[in-house]
Amino acid sequence: MFARLFITAALLLSTAGHAFTGSDSCKNCHAQEYANWQGSHHDLAMQLPTPVTVLGDFNNATFSYNGVTTRFFREGDSFKVRTDGEDGKLADFTVKYVFGVYPLQQYLLPLSRGRLQALSIAWDARPAGEGGQRWYHLYPDEAIDFKDPLHWTGPYQNWNTRCAECHSTDLVKNYNAADRSFNTTFQEIDVGCEACHGPGEQHLKLAAEKQLTGAANGGFPTALAQRGQWSFAKGTHIAQRTEPLDSRAQVDSCGRCHSRRGTLGEYHYGLDLLATHRVALPQAPLYYHDGQVLEEDYVYGSFLQSKMHLAGVVCSNCHEPHSLGLRAPDNGVCAQCHQPQQYDRPEHHHHPAKSSGALCANCHMPETTYMGVDARRDHSMRIPRPDLSLVIGTPNACSSCHQDKDAQWALDSLRGWGVQFRDTGSHMARAFQRFELGDRGVVPALAALANDPSAAPIWRATAMEAVAQGGGREAIQTVTSMLYDNDPILRASAVRSLDFLPLHQRYQLLQALIDDKVATVRMEVAMSLAGVPLDQVSPQQSSQLQALFKWYLELQQLHADMPETQLQLGVFYTARGDLPSAEAAYREALLLNPQLVPAYLNLADLLRSQNRDDQARELMLKVLAFAPDNGATLHSLGLLETRSGTPQKALEYLGKAAALETVGSRHRFVYAIALHDLGQPREAVTQLQGLLRQLPRSEDVLLALANYTAELGQGEQARAYAKTLTEISPQNPGYQTLLQDLSKNR
Repeated sequence: MFARLFITAALLLSTAGHAFTGSDSCKNCHAQEYANWQGSHHDLAMQLPTPVTVLGDFNNATFSYNGVTTRFFREGDSFKVRTDGEDGKLADFTVKYVFGVYPLQQYLLPLSRGRLQALSIAWDARPAGEGGQRWYHLYPDEAIDFKDPLHWTGPYQNWNTRCAECHSTDLVKNYNAADRSFNTTFQEIDVGCEACHGPGEQHLKLAAEKQLTGAANGGFPTALAQRGQWSFAKGTHIAQRTEPLDSRAQVDSCGRCHSRRGTLGEYHYGLDLLATHRVALPQAPLYYHDGQVLEEDYVYGSFLQSKMHLAGVVCSNCHEPHSLGLRAPDNGVCAQCHQPQQYDRPEHHHHPAKSSGALCANCHMPETTYMGVDARRDHSMRIPRPDLSLVIGTPNACSSCHQDKDAQWALDSLRGWGVQFRDTGSHMARAFQRFELGDRGVVPALAALANDPSAAPIWRATAMEAVAQGGGREAIQTVTSMLYDNDPILRASAVRSLDFLPLHQRYQLLQALIDDKVATVRMEVAMSLAGVPLDQVSPQQSSQLQALFKWYLELQQLHADMPETQLQLGVFYTARGDLPSAEAAYREALLLNPQLVPAYLNLADLLRSQNRDDQARELMLKVLAFAPDNGATLHSLGLLETRSGTPQKALEYLGKAAALETVGSRHRFVYAIALHDLGQPREAVTQLQGLLRQLPRSEDVLLALANYTAELGQGEQARAYAKTLTEISPQNPGYQTLLQDLSKNR
């Protein structure tokens, strides 16, 4: 049972760097591909600084930001930057590498302990006519100083951890947790051929021996040629694959870097992406409720939502994989599969021919600009929905282009073209939005999406995690049906969604997944089962769990430089009952990022559990010093003061948290309960009635109102609330009893 676990772990933890041969070894046999790659963004992802590669103005140019004037200058052959360092004092730094080429270029500056840091003042490489050829700051609307983790010297601008894997080939981070140092290495400075195809040594050997014919993947660890053949069935206007796509190796290979993800161990070619990375789902705050990109997602998370992905489209259907350019200009890339006589005409796009509105991508893949100048297209490839903009505030391509018009104008225009949206009220985006606000009445709709085999797996996983938050029979049925699904995205989310079950039930359900072949799934299992007492299971089961926990900790230690990893370790150790290790992990997270609020709150909870309330309070007050409007901290402080017997302080903190709440309803609901319990029942009812207007089907709010209004002698209102509860949940005997009791007391 342990063999597969340990073999996979060994693969993940090895690097086999000696098997990489370099991109130059490819050019003789693959001349065209090599020529296409040269000068591409992959080829120019990272370079040594020379007068040719450095695009920025280093002729004693200056740039001022947040009271600091930075100077860019030359000193012999070196390119230098004089700016504020880790201590806030001006110092000279030498550019070690240039990072990227267009539409912006950053500069990597060395700090102690092997760190390379990306300077937050970047060069706008666009032409001057487009506003480029200037220095600019990546956070122009914020006052980032040396104390902020977003400062160029901070953890979130660290090349070794945040950037290196995707800008070089065969990178090994080599972090030493003992002294917090790096000895990072790479085989090639840029994104070379083997960054995608894997080590080429075996391929070259087979080629030299004329044994390539019949060799699996041509001697490479994976095959990436999944474009397939496409044809138009009679009477159709959209092409279909002649054979179903039987591998997602190409999309997952691109997703390694073109996704919002966390890294698990060292990359191993040919495995599922989730075997080496945790992928973010389309959830807030990264995405809008309908799945459109809000924060940068790097494409993969959007593309997996799309109908194109479900139809078997892969990245190289649209992009030439070596030059990275589109297969055809303008609408030509879409016309490969969407017949232009049907779609590339005014009757379809309703814009003048050759205008920007006639371009498929402008309507179906709108751009969002990140890093100040970098416009990225949303790869979910959706129909513009101004109707959803009106009801839940999501963006739409029409209003994004016609910025002087509102969503109502866009919707009216579409209606004038004969476009009618008949699912505005039932669209999944509305269900996600209502659920986030606290309305559990949408759980059946989300469960239906989670159980829909025709829906995109990434959406099914997102819906399943929401359903699980509500618990109950619906959650159990939905989650357990996905535990053994073939798609690891669904399996991982199913494991993550079982937290509502008692530990012994989780253990029974997850035993078979302890040696799952995909690392993301195993990591979720390790977290879910961390609390299992090893002395209460059989010796064989104990050994199995110990092996899993050991593997989990070894994998996490590879990324001990990341504050988020230390946060996860703190949670894991807490569940294991190892409180000293949990405290050490939380404190290490805060040392790496002194503004990581969840680490403060988790550590405060840990301290409170040990009756160290004063230390917990001190930690949370530290958070309020740099984030005075952090609702989670205010809420936790309110709960602490409630337990400490200082009701006025408690209500003050809880009230502030409630007033700040825009997502969810927990803070406002708890504030109402606190008002009642601390002797202000009328104020509690007022608070709850305001919440009910937003969540008219919230059973928690209705139940509290029924009880509190009854206490105040408002029997008619209490009965009305109880009656609504029985209508929402007619099978709940408690609600029936409550209504009967209230009716007796008329």
